[in-house]
Amino acid sequence: MAVVSAQNALAKSAAKLEKHINLLKYTIFCLSIVIWIMGIFLWGYVVYSRLDTTLQEWVDALEIWQVYLGLYVLIFASIVVIIAPFLSCFAVYQELSQLLMANAGVHLFSFFVLLLGSAVLLENTTTGSGIVSSIRESMTNLIMQSQNEYATNTLNMIQESIGCCGADGPNDYLSLRKALPTECRDTVTGNAFFYGCADEVTWFLEDKSRWTTNIAISIAALEMLICVLSVILVKALQKEEKFNYNR
Repeated sequence: MAVVSAQNALAKSAAKLEKHINLLKYTIFCLSIVIWIMGIFLWGYVVYSRLDTTLQEWVDALEIWQVYLGLYVLIFASIVVIIAPFLSCFAVYQELSQLLMANAGVHLFSFFVLLLGSAVLLENTTTGSGIVSSIRESMTNLIMQSQNEYATNTLNMIQESIGCCGADGPNDYLSLRKALPTECRDTVTGNAFFYGCADEVTWFLEDKSRWTTNIAISIAALEMLICVLSVILVKALQKEEKFNYNR
C-alpha cells in the first residue's frame, strides 16, 4: 500500500509538473509573438525617423549627427528582436535545455542592446543633454556667418519652420550686432519669438525620441521576462527528467 501511495503521489506530481511546463511553453510562445510584432513596429518607426527629411535637414544644418547614434543602435537591436522569437519558438518546441539557455542568452543580449540604444538616443536628444550646447554653438556660428547665403537660408529654414529665434532668443542677434530677421517674428503679431532654437529643436527631438524609447524599453522588459521564463523552463524540464527516471 505504501508503495502504491508513493507511486500515486509521484504520478500526481509529474502531472502537475507537466501542466506547469505546458503553461511555461505557451507563455513563452505568446510572448514571442508579441515581441516579434513590437520588434517590427520598432524597426519601422526607427527607420522612418532616420529617413525623415525634416529631421535630416535640421541635423545636417546644425551638424548634430550624434542624434543618429541611438537610432543606429536601435535599428540593430530591433533586427535582433525580430529574429530572437523564432529561436524561442524552436527551443520551446524541441524542449532542449541547451537551446533554451541559448535563447535566454539571446534575449538577455537583446535586453542590454535595447537599453543601450535608448540611453544613447536620450543622451543626444533630450533637454539637459549635450545636444543643447551643440545646437547653441551651431546656431551662433550661423548667425555670425549670416552674410553668407547658405548660413542665411539655413537660419531662415530653422527659425521659420519651428518658430524660434537665435540660439537662446532674439538677444543673440543684438549681442552680435546683427539685424533681427523677419523669420524671427510671428507673422500674426509681429513680435519676436521668445524661445531660442536650442530649446525648440531639442523639444522636437525629445518628443520623437520619447516614443521610440518607450517602445524599446517595453520590448526590453518582455525580453527579460522571456529570459527568466526560459531558465525556469530548463529547471522544470530537468526536474521532469528526474521524475521519469525515478518512475
